[in-house]
Amino acid sequence: MDKIKRFFECLIPVTVCNLECHYCYVIQEHRRSMKLAELKYTPEHMAQALRKERVGGTCLISICGAGETLAQREVIDIVAAILSEGHYVNITTNGTLSQRFDELIEKCKPNIKRLHISFSMHYLELVKLNLLERFFDNIDKVRRAGASFMLQINLCDEYIPYIEEIKKISYEKVGAYPQVALTRNEETVPMSIHSKLSNSEYYKYGSLFESPLFDFTFKNFNVKRKEFCYAGDWSGILDLQTGILKKCYNEPIGVNIFEDIDKPICFEAVGSNCKSCYCVNSSHFMSLGVIPEISTPTYAQLRNRVCSDGSEWLQPEIKSFMSTKLFESNEEYSKKKKRQINKAGEELIPFSVKVKSAVYKSLPENIAEKIANRKRF
Repeated sequence: MDKIKRFFECLIPVTVCNLECHYCYVIQEHRRSMKLAELKYTPEHMAQALRKERVGGTCLISICGAGETLAQREVIDIVAAILSEGHYVNITTNGTLSQRFDELIEKCKPNIKRLHISFSMHYLELVKLNLLERFFDNIDKVRRAGASFMLQINLCDEYIPYIEEIKKISYEKVGAYPQVALTRNEETVPMSIHSKLSNSEYYKYGSLFESPLFDFTFKNFNVKRKEFCYAGDWSGILDLQTGILKKCYNEPIGVNIFEDIDKPICFEAVGSNCKSCYCVNSSHFMSLGVIPEISTPTYAQLRNRVCSDGSEWLQPEIKSFMSTKLFESNEEYSKKKKRQINKAGEELIPFSVKVKSAVYKSLPENIAEKIANRKRF
């Protein structure tokens, strides 16, 4: 049975999208430029940079765009190449580009049992553009091809009058209610829930979907993590355009792991020095076990559903892999090493939740140099 060694959240700065959801983080931050990313490296080069021998074992690679992920032409070849290296891949998509799913299935056919697709159902946009049937047809297409999937919605105020309608069509089409993602307001510091409702009212509506994903993310929203976190060692944030690997979202600098793919990657944990007000993507990182002392549901438990006919969204191979934890395949640090990591982190100046490159560039020269010269990975 495969066990997860590392988790990489891979970002592609494609901002092209055929939908326009007001709660989209990219739209909130005014980053919707409708441009494809100019990738510096080939899919084969990326896959070689992430080969098992270099990253230590079998990994979960999650790929998401700043717009529609599958709009980027190279994504299909990237996924196929990474699957060929023996890893497991998740793609997040709005589920509307039918031809791209045909290409994905064809290219990934030999390894499709290790492919998971997260379908984000942007319900009102799909209805407005008459794409709802196409959306569910594409889910059925990948399901019949042998891939695993998840149906999810981002809960926003506009959906509240349509909750029963959304539940009904989801149950009819995929045998279960969607999992629910809590929607953040990116324009507030600290971040708030993207809703005019009180938190308790928002939770009341979200709970109607009986979604483990929603319960978990709501529970951890804006809860500052002070425990020792292994993000940076057991997981990382990878920009597929530049090859820059960072420890987590709020780390100001990283290392290009695509430039010299024969050079070992030196992984190092964040420790107790997280710069975020809370674990922004707890349903990935915390559920996979980057903080071993916290008991959480598994990644699979937050995403799977048992359908009305007894089938499940996750195929057995994916379900087994996504039920493992990072601490099962990695050794925890000694107390001495933890102290060293934490002490070194305390020497760095604190960064706010939204670190911008301009902030780093404006630092006093001696501080910027200190950060830049410190061994990050």
